Amino acid sequence: MSTVTPTDWQTRPAPETAQDWIARAAAVAAVLATDAAERDRAGATPHAEIQLLKDSGLVTLLGPTEHGGAGQDWPTAYRVIREVAKADGSIGQLLGYHYLWNWAARLVGTREQWEHVEAEAAKGRWFFGGAVNPRDKDVVVTEDGDDLLFTGHKSFSTGSKVSDVTVLEGVFEGTDRHVFAIVPSDTEGLTFHDDWDNIGQRLTESGSVTLDRVRTPWASAAGYVDKEFQPRIYNTLNVPTIQLVFVSFYLGIAAGALETAATYTRTKARSWLHGGFERAVDEPYVIDTYGDLTAKLWAVEALADAVAAEGQKLHEDPDAVTEQTRGDFEVRVAAVKARATDVALEIGNRIFEVTGARSTAAAEGLDRFWRNIRTHSLHDPVAYKRREVGRWVLEGELPEPTWYS
Repeated sequence: MSTVTPTDWQTRPAPETAQDWIARAAAVAAVLATDAAERDRAGATPHAEIQLLKDSGLVTLLGPTEHGGAGQDWPTAYRVIREVAKADGSIGQLLGYHYLWNWAARLVGTREQWEHVEAEAAKGRWFFGGAVNPRDKDVVVTEDGDDLLFTGHKSFSTGSKVSDVTVLEGVFEGTDRHVFAIVPSDTEGLTFHDDWDNIGQRLTESGSVTLDRVRTPWASAAGYVDKEFQPRIYNTLNVPTIQLVFVSFYLGIAAGALETAATYTRTKARSWLHGGFERAVDEPYVIDTYGDLTAKLWAVEALADAVAAEGQKLHEDPDAVTEQTRGDFEVRVAAVKARATDVALEIGNRIFEVTGARSTAAAEGLDRFWRNIRTHSLHDPVAYKRREVGRWVLEGELPEPTWYS
């Protein structure tokens, strides 16, 4: 059972600027950090953690101000994800996926649809989950009068049991036409299974889901007008957007690993008995390792911030997005995704070189950082991200928009 301590956020000044919201995320992270290792070991459904995100206002960061949202942009959202993930990678992932699925209505839907969803989500402080694993192709959508019925199974459904609403994805029976719809997570026929049992990201509630004739009105089919989909190139920005979400919590986990390890080195680590130094912090190899890893992390963070700013320009003028601008952006996203993965894995591994044998005690929980990165970074092969960059450099080839590029 979660032991996250509740905080009276109503007594704190409401954040106004991007920096204020990043500071609010750091305050949330401080609460999560108090028992992060214990909660990781327990692996309980993070109801209290999600309530913390709601109470602090982080869930409505991207929501319209006129309906109670913060009206912030994607670069701020990515920084907020990083801050939360420093303390708890699972909660950082859940928050990042929530932002993407909340924004999915704008990416795919008509103006009427996304304005309605964003207003209701902000007013109700909805938390979004998603049953949209693209490698499972067995969710079939059929018509029943003015309704659609979703039937099938998805292997992964991140945020399932802690969500208020769930984004569904399926294919119309006998066609290759995909459809997205948002339904309440307690909708009849939607069954979330307790089968998420992985080495890392243990609190993401990413288990499988069964859909048994889940009913939703035709009007909720995102982007469909008179039962015909209205395509835009902006629709395909969902992949680079969520890949930057991945980058954000990878970098947050890596930063949390470094900060936690550095505290341990300062307060608990012992110098090597044959090294000639009384304190671990004076060991040359320890100093060099922290310097090396920090420089690498700072470099990727700077690249991530730059790419996020490039993406924001596309979000600000969706109708102006072209195949070229979308493709060039995806290449930049691929580059930072590859570097963030490599650097985060390296940090998660090498912190043990500068903390020593006693730091491997289960009570310290230092292993969770590497386990979290290793688990999620297998989402899609990083080699194919490097391939996108290489083909663009050598041939000017733009990545073909797919579920992963």
